[in-house]
Amino acid sequence: MTISQFSVDGKTAIVTGSSSGIGKAIVGRFAENGANVVVTSREASNVEPVADEINGSDAPGEALAVECDVTDRAAVEALVSATVDEFGGLDVLVNNAGASFQASPAEISENGWKTIVDINLHGTFHCSQIAYEQMSGGDGGHIINVASVAGQRGSKNMSHYGAAKAGVINYTRSVAADWAADDVWVNCIAPGLVATEGVRTQMGIDDDADAIDRSRADRTIGRPEEVADLAQFLASPASSYIVGETIPIQGVPQLEE
Repeated sequence: MTISQFSVDGKTAIVTGSSSGIGKAIVGRFAENGANVVVTSREASNVEPVADEINGSDAPGEALAVECDVTDRAAVEALVSATVDEFGGLDVLVNNAGASFQASPAEISENGWKTIVDINLHGTFHCSQIAYEQMSGGDGGHIINVASVAGQRGSKNMSHYGAAKAGVINYTRSVAADWAADDVWVNCIAPGLVATEGVRTQMGIDDDADAIDRSRADRTIGRPEEVADLAQFLASPASSYIVGETIPIQGVPQLEE
């Protein structure tokens, strides 16, 4: 294996929910390594500064800002069309857009349940299916879904979110088997705690991402850039024999005593 096996140079990638946190780290990492990236979220005012920052840097990849609500199928179709028009194709989709809130299972409203499932699971379905239509008509591609360890083991006060992410994990494995014949790799990342603004506001964890020491093994919170490392691996030729898998990234395993 050589370093070139991990390259995304020359690829075109859409990363949903990329105005901040993990998604922003992924578009930044991809662009630094030569990929053209589409920065997208529900509000153009949030993604345009991210794209401008990439385009104003020394990164060899270019960035395009596109407003898109992943629960709106027409908006997703427009997103993929804009990507192809700008960059000539689509090689990588990272389904990172998501939402959550904490609530007791007995207190979650029907609307709250539907909203979380719609964004996390239905949005993944829209984007994956439309991206697959584009990829399968060409040279294939990579779809990387971002779930959560909550989707693997559950989480208190997050039953709606855990259920939606469990659906994403199962969807990943199911469509990977169907779409492999068209050279579309589908895999999933399941992060644990990552130092993002969402984690700070919802869970009251105020760890500063820049202060987290990546050289330490003994920790249970990560940096967005560490998830971006894994996303690049799954988008590169180095992951060519990984299909339909969900890879947790959560630091030290939490074992029962």
